[in-house]
Amino acid sequence: MAAVAGSLLPHFSAKSYARIIGSNERIQVSVMGVNSRGDALAQNFAAQDNCDVIHICDVDRRAITKCLTNLKNRQTIEAKAYPDFRKSLESKDVDALVIAAPDHWHAPASLLAMQAGKHVYVEKPCSHNPNEGEILVKAAEKYGKIVQMGNQRRSWPNVVEGIEALKNGAIGNVYFGKGWYSNNRPSIGIGKETAVPDWLDWELWQGPAPRKNFKDNLIHYNWHWHWHWGTGEALNNGTHMIDLLRWGMEVDYPTKVSSNGGRYRYQDDWETPDTQVINLDFDNGMTMSWEGRSCNGKNIEGSSVGVVFYGENGSMLIPGGNSYTVFDLESKVVKEVKHTEVIDARNKSNPAEKLDAFHIQNMFDAIRNGSDLHAGVDSGHKSTLLVQLGNIAQRVGQSLDIDASNGHILNNADAQKLWSRSYESDWEMKL
Repeated sequence: MAAVAGSLLPHFSAKSYARIIGSNERIQVSVMGVNSRGDALAQNFAAQDNCDVIHICDVDRRAITKCLTNLKNRQTIEAKAYPDFRKSLESKDVDALVIAAPDHWHAPASLLAMQAGKHVYVEKPCSHNPNEGEILVKAAEKYGKIVQMGNQRRSWPNVVEGIEALKNGAIGNVYFGKGWYSNNRPSIGIGKETAVPDWLDWELWQGPAPRKNFKDNLIHYNWHWHWHWGTGEALNNGTHMIDLLRWGMEVDYPTKVSSNGGRYRYQDDWETPDTQVINLDFDNGMTMSWEGRSCNGKNIEGSSVGVVFYGENGSMLIPGGNSYTVFDLESKVVKEVKHTEVIDARNKSNPAEKLDAFHIQNMFDAIRNGSDLHAGVDSGHKSTLLVQLGNIAQRVGQSLDIDASNGHILNNADAQKLWSRSYESDWEMKL
């Protein structure tokens, strides 16, 4: 991994900064990537009674200034600013790194944090490609660190209740699940190569990704739609819904994956599909699908995002919020559990702050008391992998046969090439 001048990080022993779990009443965190979602996460962590945000890290100095200002309304201590998060990891005071940088940074930053003796809260997806996810699972075991992925719905009380009811036979044997996400995203246009803004460290923004020239339509959100850095709508939002389906249907790896769709709405620099349907078959008589529409926001079941489970005795709807509804086979409501908290699933930075606090506290309980994580890296990797396989099928234009024991692709050399990625020299992920 490339080193900062004067950095101790590459020579670091995790034991040198080891802290006894529970020795400090307040958990101290560093937040990496605070322009949008990271700013919201920093404020949410700071609002917790048992947490201090002590470091803010970003390659955009404007984002740092904004986040530091916002934090003054949430905590009394003043966080320190670090343009390079690796310098933050050198501090013995940091217990955990919160990662909300672009997707190509999620796994490399998580690994660096664990190697520095820190716990990790990483936004979905936990990795840019399947190989990175497998490395993270191994790293969490090797370094003995807590890694929570941002599948926050696993900690929302009514969603948890609904999933438990499903597992206990609320609609009988479940054999099909459908998830979706819709939005009305505009065109990103055709970018022009231009000088890097003086407020941005473009070199560090790229980090582990092979170098490309800066374009004026990339930063801060449109990188999502470029395979080089992002993972498309499927992992940007589909990960949440696939995770709910996998959780409720109690499945791990599929046997077959297919994907159809493309970039249809605009002719611009957007590479990933704006319209996509991913189908996954499992060897226990179950199948699931995810429908993504980035440029046509027509709701399904009255919600822009959600899942429906279909079983032998009825169905269960979990829309975008902390609620669920059970229907019989005649579509009559059998049970409805609502929540008054308003959720805006299309809010890019902070759709459900109060509910997400449950997820944060679950991580803190795991750090202090060894409690089970709701979305640990092993679970997070499995859910991320299912959608990654969908993207790989999309990119090679073929359905994929999958080894149900480990999720690996079978007998497809072209697809296997997308299992991992190339890295900028000296930035490869190494355990």
